[in-house]
Amino acid sequence: MFIVDSYPLAVVLCLVTMLCWGSWANTQKLASKEWPFQLFYWDYSIGVLLLSLCLAFTLGSSGSEGRGFLTDLAQADRFWIGSALLGGITFNLSNILFVAAIDVAGLAVAFPVGIGLALVLGVVTTYHVRPEGNVPLLVIGVACIVLAIVIDALAYKRLPHSGKASAKGLILSLLAGLLMGWFYSFVANSMAALSPDTRLLEAGKLTPYTALVFFSLGVFLSNFLWNSVAMRWPFSGAPVSYRDYFKGNLRLHLIGVLGGVIWNLGMGLSILASSSAGPALSYGLGQGASMIGALWGVFVWKEFRTAPPGTSKLLAAMFFFYLVGLGILIASKL
Repeated sequence: MFIVDSYPLAVVLCLVTMLCWGSWANTQKLASKEWPFQLFYWDYSIGVLLLSLCLAFTLGSSGSEGRGFLTDLAQADRFWIGSALLGGITFNLSNILFVAAIDVAGLAVAFPVGIGLALVLGVVTTYHVRPEGNVPLLVIGVACIVLAIVIDALAYKRLPHSGKASAKGLILSLLAGLLMGWFYSFVANSMAALSPDTRLLEAGKLTPYTALVFFSLGVFLSNFLWNSVAMRWPFSGAPVSYRDYFKGNLRLHLIGVLGGVIWNLGMGLSILASSSAGPALSYGLGQGASMIGALWGVFVWKEFRTAPPGTSKLLAAMFFFYLVGLGILIASKL
């Protein structure tokens, strides 16, 4: 299997992850005018699963180091398979809440608040699983991200919408972030460490590619529960049925699949990078996606165009503290 041994390469992969995780939601925005987010999300989950299988049978089955996908599958312990599945189930619930937050509040709010909170919790939980990196710098970097979240929430409250809509958008974003901060540790815990001396993987645990497949399977299977509930009792708009899904055209279905592929490409690169960068930094840097998502929301989708004067200064401060926080997170591993 393909293994990342270089820290600079790992940082590059984390930056690509940041771009993928910060950009996939544009596919939901593209489809939202014609397609309720619950229907979009079925295709998204299919795209997540397809990408994981593609990586498993290509990069995960080539090279001389580690274990190939099928070999790894044969030796995998059920406990660690369950851990990766649990990561997918947890992520899926959080991501459905997150997509609902985008639908209600927009990219420029859901990303900094929801994904920013997930970044903070994810760095803490993954560091607990595998303590790597400079703790004081990790703490300072996380503190800058928290400050950016608070500033973005203040900017959002300045928008001219009802207090009820504002509260719903923030609550959905916060709930999504609270759940999303936990999923990565389950996946990281299921993966085998590569011995620097023998170049052998721990027995029973999973390669990153196998972990990604079971994580994605957890996303897809749990969709029949979480998304079915969201269809029956939507956060906004009218309920939708399974019959409505089959009324969508090919373009709408492909947009959803593309969204899942883009997001899971970022996830795959993140867990590949974690072997050199460490899970805490790999996840934390990837979740810098919140800055990318906010950029899309502010400058492309113009979500703050009706905000009163002075809001642009808050947004500039939010971006500044995100950039500073991300830079410190990178430095924490040097």
